[in-house]
Amino acid sequence: MKDKRKIYKELGITYSFYSVFMKRFLDIVISLLGIIILSPFLILFYLLNILFMGFPGILKQPRPGANHKVFNLYKFRSMTNKRDKDGNLLPDEKRVTWYGKLIRKLSIDELPQLFNILKGDMSIVGPRPRLVKDMIFYSEDVYKFYIVRPGLTGPTQAFGRNKNTWEQVFDKDINYTHNISFKYDLKIFFYTFISLFKSPGETHSNEEEDKTQVKQQEYYYADYMKRTRKINEDQYMLGLQLASKIKKNNYVEFYPELHNKAIMKEVTKAENEE
Repeated sequence: MKDKRKIYKELGITYSFYSVFMKRFLDIVISLLGIIILSPFLILFYLLNILFMGFPGILKQPRPGANHKVFNLYKFRSMTNKRDKDGNLLPDEKRVTWYGKLIRKLSIDELPQLFNILKGDMSIVGPRPRLVKDMIFYSEDVYKFYIVRPGLTGPTQAFGRNKNTWEQVFDKDINYTHNISFKYDLKIFFYTFISLFKSPGETHSNEEEDKTQVKQQEYYYADYMKRTRKINEDQYMLGLQLASKIKKNNYVEFYPELHNKAIMKEVTKAENEE
């Protein structure tokens, strides 16, 4: 395996005393202080979550982290577990309550990630950790840059939030990895607070987004790729199947067949001949 410094150099990712050592030290100090200071609120919202959302109050979601390794991300639940008569979960927009919308808008649902930061899964500032089923569809040019620790907040949360298109998300995240510095992290940190009061938080509901005059970022990148016909139905379904098998401590690999229809056609043909 290549030395981390060499990998960073090849990709043009910032490798400095701050990005490699001081950043982690500050993450530990700030997250620990945050947990101690906010502990009454963390307990309060945990109890409110159980009251409004049911048990458990905190959700664990597999997310790609540093070097594409999957970890369990902690969040306060913002959706109920309501199901249809067949036992299937209802669509996201039908499970989000007024309380869920509120804690999303104020990003309160993200607070348990302070424990992820303390553990070393995440950083205070960095590209936001997306879903496994989304990263599996990243192009190779994008995929290879998501090897730094993801952040509680990042450039897209500070500048535009969910109004960014997916292309803008990737551009901002990659630009961040090229320019990691204490000054830039501080700027992102403070602009995040400003953006909280200037724009609504993220939503899972594409239906709500379709009602706006300007199409905002679709929550699921996989769905965006399918809708814009960058991938076909076979690629979409294969990607979801592969993602469902990736658990904690696994790695999200790059699958050429999910991005090249000609390769996918050959894979499908080989499977049919077996």
